[in-house]
Amino acid sequence: MFAIIRAVHKWRQLSPNVHHAKKLVAFESSVSFKSDIDWKQSEEYTKDLPDPSLANPYRKAKQICILCKYGIEVDYKNVQLLSQFVSPYTGRLYDKHITGLCETQQKVVEREHRKAIRYHLIPAVYRDVKYHKNPRLFDPTRPQRPNPY
Repeated sequence: MFAIIRAVHKWRQLSPNVHHAKKLVAFESSVSFKSDIDWKQSEEYTKDLPDPSLANPYRKAKQICILCKYGIEVDYKNVQLLSQFVSPYTGRLYDKHITGLCETQQKVVEREHRKAIRYHLIPAVYRDVKYHKNPRLFDPTRPQRPNPY
């Protein structure tokens, strides 16, 4: 309340018309404040509140990588699975923000991919043509997570 009176007092000093400032002070002094009102929680007030025992409905579901979700073990001999994570244009592995893999599975895929290249099961600079028509596990044009760089 003192802040309002101080503000009105300053305004009155700046105002050329003192008559309006006096009316404003009289109006402010007649207004009751929230501290004067007895706030009691009634049934009408509490029935609109959300139930605190419920989970947040706006929270995003935790993303689980597809290999962990189905319990798939990656092996360098499974060339068809490894080719799902390889770009058809460059032959390089997609990053984890595009594939949606977790950190551990991404490292396993990278390690097994290097092994498959070392044993000449996969070409190093392009994706094998016979795997181009396989169904996609993810869409490379729409990353599942934002780019970390």
